[in-house]
Amino acid sequence: MDERKGIFLTMKFETSAIHVGEDPNFKEGGAGDAVIPIHLSSTFGRKNVDVPTGGYEYSRTKNPTRFALEKKLASLENAQYALAFASGMAAESTLLISLLKSGDHIIAFDDLYGGTKRLFNRVFHERMNILLSYIDVRNLKEIENSITKETKMIWLETPSNPLLKICDIAAIAEIGRKHNILVVVDNTFMSPYFQNPLNLGADIVVHSTTKYLNGHSDCVGGGIMVNDKELFNKIRFAQNAVGAILSPFDSYLVLRGIKTLAVRMKRHEENALKISEYLLKHKNVSKVIYPGLKSHPEYKLAEKQMSGFGGMISFEINSDLNGAKQFVERLKYFLIAESLGGVESLIEIPAMMTHASILKKDRELIGLKDNLIRVSVGIEHIDDLLEDLEQAFSTF
Repeated sequence: MDERKGIFLTMKFETSAIHVGEDPNFKEGGAGDAVIPIHLSSTFGRKNVDVPTGGYEYSRTKNPTRFALEKKLASLENAQYALAFASGMAAESTLLISLLKSGDHIIAFDDLYGGTKRLFNRVFHERMNILLSYIDVRNLKEIENSITKETKMIWLETPSNPLLKICDIAAIAEIGRKHNILVVVDNTFMSPYFQNPLNLGADIVVHSTTKYLNGHSDCVGGGIMVNDKELFNKIRFAQNAVGAILSPFDSYLVLRGIKTLAVRMKRHEENALKISEYLLKHKNVSKVIYPGLKSHPEYKLAEKQMSGFGGMISFEINSDLNGAKQFVERLKYFLIAESLGGVESLIEIPAMMTHASILKKDRELIGLKDNLIRVSVGIEHIDDLLEDLEQAFSTF
């Protein structure tokens, strides 16, 4: 049995988030730590030449603090295995390197994080000849029609970034199984608290642990979770060979952040729903996109495959790009910043920030307008957030 397998007990999510991977060391010489120590050692001595102490040789290959995090990540996504990386993009890059070769084909959601599209287009397509088809994966027939003999992977974000489109993971996973194609789901927006793609039939789950998992905007990291041992071994080999591993200190920060994931996600959702309802009624807002609103086109699907609606909102302001810029610059509590999932509320204009690397014509093709504003709703008091929005609109 591989030591990185998740621990399957009767623990509920909140308990797993606190306890998995952090068992106190009561052995002789152990201190009984309530919190996993930060193991900074780059290498590990051994008494016998052919027996690594505790299975540890060199921190790029395996580190006790990162290993504890990987066990916790696996447990949260109901996975057998997990691996932690230096960033979400490092996780994505290692995944593609380990599973694809020149000439292979990826079918991807047309609405993806700009950094993922940049990686796909500028690195894996231009330099490694990975073929790409960006389509609306909400249309299952379009997926079927896009499959070729070279198709090896279907890449999903659901909800997508930044338009919060929701696709049917279970139905797409069935298509993947039928054609022997791997289905990858970036679950960053929902976190394992609100959605578990592996339970719905996906093969691989990817996270930017920078976001909700860490939750405090002080650590960059990524994670991959799988159930298939062969897939895990391929990705683990590439993780060690490429070396884009999460540091012990950053592993500690994510371990710490995950302990409050459940309570944070509840507050993120609670605040996001109230702000969505406020925006929906505002005269200066033309469109509000939030999975928890019944006006969302995939609201029923969201209810079916998610246990909550998350803390991300996108909305279109009744103005142009310059007006959107002026509005966000008037806010006091909403920090203008890229990223998401921290305890503080963040706001950004995708056309100028997270998706600026995508051509304007390509943004417009998927419905991403210049006046779209994306909000990562924090856990501040809702009255302060609503008051801040109101004062910004009042001078609009």
